[in-house]
Amino acid sequence: MIKDITLGQYFPGGSLLHRIDPRMKILVAMLFIIMVFSATTVYTLAAVTVLTFLLPLIGRIPFKTVMKSILPLKWIILIMLILYLFAGAKEGDRILWQWQWHFIHIAFSVEGIAKAVCLSVRIVVLVLSTSVILSYTTSPIALADAIERLLAPLNRIKVPVHDFAMMITIALRFIPILIEETDKIMSAQASRGADFYTGNLVKRSKALIPVFIPLFVSSVRHADELATAMECRCYRGGRGRTRMKKLTYTAVDYAVFALTALLLFAVIIAADHAGGFAYL
Repeated sequence: MIKDITLGQYFPGGSLLHRIDPRMKILVAMLFIIMVFSATTVYTLAAVTVLTFLLPLIGRIPFKTVMKSILPLKWIILIMLILYLFAGAKEGDRILWQWQWHFIHIAFSVEGIAKAVCLSVRIVVLVLSTSVILSYTTSPIALADAIERLLAPLNRIKVPVHDFAMMITIALRFIPILIEETDKIMSAQASRGADFYTGNLVKRSKALIPVFIPLFVSSVRHADELATAMECRCYRGGRGRTRMKKLTYTAVDYAVFALTALLLFAVIIAADHAGGFAYL
């Protein structure tokens, strides 16, 4: 269901991940992304995966919510699996089954299956780690404030950093609203006899047309209401604006960053000394 999508949602709490400075969270998330791409062996990727699934426990995020963030990726993962499985085998691969007709060559190999599985795990780890570190445990306002503070040096070359951060804040805030609005419209259409889940792809696509039109109208209405509210509060951009909460780094923030950097260094060293265990 549409309401099961958790992208962009924030879950308030008092865990360690909630208390970390949002600027440090962005830096840690960047290190984590580098760590995922540096995990080029089965062992290092397994270690990063275990670490990723520990993050919801640290952030006290329900496991059911975490799984909801992965479900929308099922079609992307399926396509990637098919592409890797049907890409053909390289010289030296252990062939399990193959078929060739003229220039068409389909082959299943042990190495191809391993690469497909590891790539799927990598996609899941990337989405899950960034969701837990950033959106689930950081409010949109704090995240936008952190982006603005990190990009503040660009103001010297006339880059509109505040406008960019404001756009990110509005986009993150509107994702749950539009998801909830879509679910309400689909429920209303279903009560009138609309069927969104049966039939072929063309039929289901046509059934969504009555959803897109009211959703577009609702989006425009929300945008107009937001613009009016900002004007009533005398919003004029970032000039002269002050902040109610000052962002300050603590010893815990530096310790978390140092630990993440150390783990990244360990993953890189382990991948360099993997020998025949590397899958990429």
